[in-house]
Amino acid sequence: MTAITVLGSTNMDLVAYVPKAPRLGETVTGREFRTVSGGKGANQAVAAARLGARVAMIGAVGADAFGVRLRSALTAAGVDTCGLRTVEGASGTAHITVDDEGGNSIIVVPGANGLVTGLESGDEERIAAAGTLLLQLEVPLSAVTAAARAARAHGVRTVLTPAPVQPLPPDLPDAVDLLVPNEHEAAALTGLTDPRQAAAALLERFPEVVVTLGAAGALHAARGQEPYTVPAPRVRAVDTTAAGDTFAGALAVALGEGRPMREAMAWAAAAAALSVQRPGAQDAMPDRADTDAAFAAFAAGPQP
Repeated sequence: MTAITVLGSTNMDLVAYVPKAPRLGETVTGREFRTVSGGKGANQAVAAARLGARVAMIGAVGADAFGVRLRSALTAAGVDTCGLRTVEGASGTAHITVDDEGGNSIIVVPGANGLVTGLESGDEERIAAAGTLLLQLEVPLSAVTAAARAARAHGVRTVLTPAPVQPLPPDLPDAVDLLVPNEHEAAALTGLTDPRQAAAALLERFPEVVVTLGAAGALHAARGQEPYTVPAPRVRAVDTTAAGDTFAGALAVALGEGRPMREAMAWAAAAAALSVQRPGAQDAMPDRADTDAAFAAFAAGPQP
């Protein structure tokens, strides 16, 4: 069983489903509203745990009803929450609009996540005990950098999803082994809209990059290697909210199990494709059996 530690956010997702997202100044009528557990860190932790990894979570929730629910959801998924501290104030929230094409727009209010400014007692040990550290940018960069440095000191692979995208500290790339942006984040970090050009530019700062391309799959680039694209299964998307987090969690599991990168990307793409066919974030994430079956079907032949 591969061991993964996640340092990142936990949010309660407040999700409104609408036929079409409103434009600025416009009011529309939604057809459904849900509150579901989310946050990029928690999402990646749940994705990895459902796929068979032993997962520990580092982060914070507020001393409110949302905090109780967020912790319970992680525990129910099999995630170790000893590193998830409870702080005074509100838990993080994400306000999400999902349209009938499966597209989404998201406003994140950090709440307790904003108080995760560094490592606390036991956190470095949790990182050292893992084979992979998963990071995102919904907690302060000081904590992300401290965790990455701890992972580097203990020889732990570090995978960073640079979302929400923002300028990175100059010393953070030196402690990251694999960067996993989507195509929009890659463009924002480099100023280049072509994914291959953006990936090439990112290799000046990171040794290896996987750029997710939505329905088009994912692009791999590494120093000294030719880039290549791995396709994604063709599916009808219902809700893409946690597709990237599902992909990142699944990729970490596959790499931790020793799969070659191309196969790991294809397996992660199968998991992400399953997640977008269901509403919600963590609720939509597949288990190991479903992902293995989807990967086998995808690898067996052409898509319809």
